[in-house]
Amino acid sequence: SKDETVEIAQKLGLKTIIHVQNRGYGGNQKTSYLEALKDGAEIVIMLHPDNQYDATKIPALIEPIRRGEFDMMIGSRFLGKDTLEGGMPLYKFIGNRFLTWAENLVLGQNLSEYHSGFRAYSRRFLTTIPFLLNSDDFVFDSEVLAQATAFNFKIGEIAVPTRYFEEASSINFKRSVVYGVGTLGTLVKFWLFKLGWSKSPQFSRTLPEVMSRYHWAEIEEATS
Repeated sequence: SKDETVEIAQKLGLKTIIHVQNRGYGGNQKTSYLEALKDGAEIVIMLHPDNQYDATKIPALIEPIRRGEFDMMIGSRFLGKDTLEGGMPLYKFIGNRFLTWAENLVLGQNLSEYHSGFRAYSRRFLTTIPFLLNSDDFVFDSEVLAQATAFNFKIGEIAVPTRYFEEASSINFKRSVVYGVGTLGTLVKFWLFKLGWSKSPQFSRTLPEVMSRYHWAEIEEATS
């Protein structure tokens, strides 16, 4: 990061993990989730650090997981009615609506949004899905949702406000197209898996099956 995020986090006394080389959006999540599991976290929150999402909604986001009602929660910008008023670019709005329609159709879900940067996962969820096999890029998030469906986890949503502004980081149009194509590719892989035409390990193997015994033992010891 070039905006002193690391320095500020360290001054605040937060546990900070630094990649010597850029591991990508998905790569960052892989490292973060493994570290959280090793620390014994029961619920893990993913929040984009560009202030587009209201962090004061965290208690409401995690409460259904804490009660055991859901394994994954999404902060949806589409449960409310101010998505465009909140500044979301029209091309992102249209792309989001199309991809969400396609994902609901293929995955058999009824979610209002799949592309939020504000999510929460239970420990059981993250110790089951083989997220280490996912992309190191932005499509990581789409793959996680397909895995949630493959492993029959319950997904819930809460409404969160939309906040777009000039300083907020956001992928450009070209990267958005690449992300959209990657998401559609994930749906094709999932569809082939459900039809029995593919045995993709992304949807059939669990986390302990795709990582070393040593690192899995560290995760198990965290709650023993």
